[in-house]
Amino acid sequence: MQPSFLMIEGAPRPVAPFSHAVRIGPWLLVTGQMPTVPDDDNAPLAPDIDGQTRQVLHNLGLVLKAAGFQFHEIVFARIYLTHFEDDYAAMNAIWAETFPEGLRPGRTTIGVTALARGARIEIDLTCYKGEVEAGLNQMRP
Repeated sequence: MQPSFLMIEGAPRPVAPFSHAVRIGPWLLVTGQMPTVPDDDNAPLAPDIDGQTRQVLHNLGLVLKAAGFQFHEIVFARIYLTHFEDDYAAMNAIWAETFPEGLRPGRTTIGVTALARGARIEIDLTCYKGEVEAGLNQMRP
């Protein structure tokens, strides 16, 4: 099975030389999205974590939709915050609005010293399209 390297028309221009996402079988790996405006690469970023989080989620939605995936197919996310102490609670509130209880993907949130373009947040995703094998959710350590 060969991976497909996806560049999504209408999604924000990547800040470095990489694909928006890589599809291999039922898996989609979405490169970290920034809070940039898709149709205006020079537009200033939202000044607060609320605006930046909502823009990142919008940008992720563009990539997911073009790749044939939906938010409920996200199985894991990594969130990077440059102002962890200040922004963690506000970002979590928006996350909880986006992913209702019982449908929340696994997640790691990491405080980092800097992100491209001075962003406060970046999010990457692992998505799965297909049936989960019977009994998989009954596994115990």
